[in-house]
Amino acid sequence: MKIVENIKLPIKSEMELFEKKFKDSMLSKVPLLNRITYYIVRRKGKQMRPMFVFLVAKMVSDGGFDERTYRGASVVELIHTATLVHDDVVDDSNRRRGFFSVNALWKNKIAVLVGDFLLSKGLLLSIDNEDFDLLKLISIAVREMSEGELLQIEKARKLDITEDIYFDIIRQKTATLIAACCGIGAASVGANQETIQQMRKFGEYIGIAFQIKDDLFDYTDDKIGKPTGIDIKEQKMTLPLIYTLNTCSKKDKSWIINSIKKHNKDKKRVKEIITFVKENGGIEYTTNKMLDYRNKALAILENYPASAYKTSLLGMINYVVERDI
Repeated sequence: MKIVENIKLPIKSEMELFEKKFKDSMLSKVPLLNRITYYIVRRKGKQMRPMFVFLVAKMVSDGGFDERTYRGASVVELIHTATLVHDDVVDDSNRRRGFFSVNALWKNKIAVLVGDFLLSKGLLLSIDNEDFDLLKLISIAVREMSEGELLQIEKARKLDITEDIYFDIIRQKTATLIAACCGIGAASVGANQETIQQMRKFGEYIGIAFQIKDDLFDYTDDKIGKPTGIDIKEQKMTLPLIYTLNTCSKKDKSWIINSIKKHNKDKKRVKEIITFVKENGGIEYTTNKMLDYRNKALAILENYPASAYKTSLLGMINYVVERDI
């Protein structure tokens, strides 16, 4: 956690004030909603997304900041929290960040309504303050996240994901929200369109690298947030597997597809798939792809002068690809 704390240093006071503003943005007249949102806030994650908003805002404006920047960060965090609550319903998951999920404690019906409430709160925060440029950026992200999730569900049924489709899915599912964070950070301090789009691209590259790193965790034995082989058990086609299927013999390909379709709950078979992927260059290929995207993000930062904010963003990029959880 120390790495994240170091990254936060140039925006420490802003992050502390943000936490209060974020809590206030969730308030409702309904006591049940307040109990649930209080529970959510107490179990907050690393808050990487608001950090991206603040660091980008300050880097592109030479330390500038605006009340809009706080609102932008709150909108992103509200939307992100809404998607997590809905994701746990979609995935039928009872845990989130080591605690019980909202649907585990209050059931699916309430969880869906809480997600809708948070989504509406995020959108209204922008509308009430006439931050229509920020609203557009976050709305694009919401649309793409939904499309990416549905595309993944559709493709998982047939197990026919190509590498291009895989990148489409992760760009929409994961990278689009980090792209929105960086775009909103730049837009909130009045950056020009070129800078906003450049920062969106920067966020997209980091988001893709982040998701590829997540996929690699499926093939490690380390004690991390997600169990080894979980993606295979859930029939998710990740990059190490796609690469292996594209490069192995017809016989091996049939064995892998049959294993995922019919034996995905068999621990021994899942382990065999993991070993096969490792032995056939799937991990190496995937790691190189992740580093490609990291380098694309680093190249964008080279356009900006040295500053504490730029240093923290460089730290964020490296944290994304080197983290062990």
